[in-house]
Amino acid sequence: MTVRFAALALAALSLGGADIPRTAPDFQVRMTDGKDILLSSYKGKVVAIEFILTDCGHCQKASQTLNKLHRELGPQGFQPVAVAINNMANMFVNDFVKQFNITYPVGFSPREPVLSFLQHDVMMSLMMPQLVIIDRKGVVRYQYAGNDRFFENEEKNLREILIPLIKTGAAAPAKPAAKK
Repeated sequence: MTVRFAALALAALSLGGADIPRTAPDFQVRMTDGKDILLSSYKGKVVAIEFILTDCGHCQKASQTLNKLHRELGPQGFQPVAVAINNMANMFVNDFVKQFNITYPVGFSPREPVLSFLQHDVMMSLMMPQLVIIDRKGVVRYQYAGNDRFFENEEKNLREILIPLIKTGAAAPAKPAAKK
């Protein structure tokens, strides 16, 4: 009985979530123009990388929330990136961007590199969207799956996460010159 319990415990650990915090591995996003964006090119910014299905209602809502926050917080160092993982995603990305007026980069990737980036077991269902928040130093601080309660009030929850991360490591205001 002890051996069976130990085996179950090990199985449960292997099905657990991703390591948080962890250094974000570099990730390549293919854009519809054929160019690639490397996640590392955004080091120094707070990045939200959102893995989506372009026809998923929850993904569309999350993208619209990120779009709103990008317009507001982008000048302060916030950078969202969306990565579609549908079959033949390259055919759907441009229409998705146009339909939802997305102002941040949206590209696509095969599923396997996404699962590796997310530290997601290939045998488990992938609930969409998947949202990963990376700080200015390139460290994954948060990771949420589409079935997480986080998405029930995603804008409020994102603000509570993003604003402190944006403020951390932001340039300090200039000090006034000393009077003589």
